[in-house]
Amino acid sequence: MTRIAITGAAGRMGKILIEAVFAADNVELTAAIINPNSSLIGADIGELVGAGKIGVPAVGNLSDVTDQFDVLIDFTTIELTLENLEFCRQQGKKIVIGTTGFTAEQKQLIADAGQNTAVVFAPNMSVGVNLCFRLLALAAEVLGDGYDVEVIEAHHRHKVDSPSGTALRLGEVVAEALGRDLDECAVYGREGQIGPRTDKEIGFETIRAGDVVGEHTVLFATEGERIEITHKASSRMTFAKGAVRAAAWLQKHDTGSYDMQDVLELR
Repeated sequence: MTRIAITGAAGRMGKILIEAVFAADNVELTAAIINPNSSLIGADIGELVGAGKIGVPAVGNLSDVTDQFDVLIDFTTIELTLENLEFCRQQGKKIVIGTTGFTAEQKQLIADAGQNTAVVFAPNMSVGVNLCFRLLALAAEVLGDGYDVEVIEAHHRHKVDSPSGTALRLGEVVAEALGRDLDECAVYGREGQIGPRTDKEIGFETIRAGDVVGEHTVLFATEGERIEITHKASSRMTFAKGAVRAAAWLQKHDTGSYDMQDVLELR
């Protein structure tokens, strides 16, 4: 049985992660971390999320529950996630990271932590999105440079990073398959007299509106036809289920840096 800790447990995503743990086999929620300044410290986390008492009190710091979990699931903020990553690295605790918006340097810190513990880090934990990554690589290889590529993504109005981590990864997958460097060919939004489209650019368009959970489309277009690969999430539960699946999978690994492609054996 994999013992799971959830940080940000009183938040919107934290509550959904807790539900996903309850619904999964061979895992149990043994620790819940919330804001250390919250008046809810000490309350039973089950009662806070409407599941009744489960005997797991909400705590304010990971150090309060060091010996009570095997894997931490973290969908919080960049700064807090990096702090939690360092804690897990030092304590030999495994971690699943669903936070997005990291810089290249911060992503390297996450990868390096795999030398000391086991880490799953993915811009999107959805099984469907990760299947799309595989399909996109195949599509790009078959279609080649003769098709223009655009990535369109939509999220709720509260999302703070743009483009989304998933959109960037979609672009990276296509760029890698086409032998391009996304840092050199990406175009983020267009305005004014920009001139004709260049042959190898990969465009990104971002929508932020209402309560959209997450929608991503990669469009391949050429003279006479257009191919679109789209994923639409209608509930955050799809991300939570993937994260819990990753946490259970990590139990088989002591060290290493992984993503959902590894968890789903899609490589």
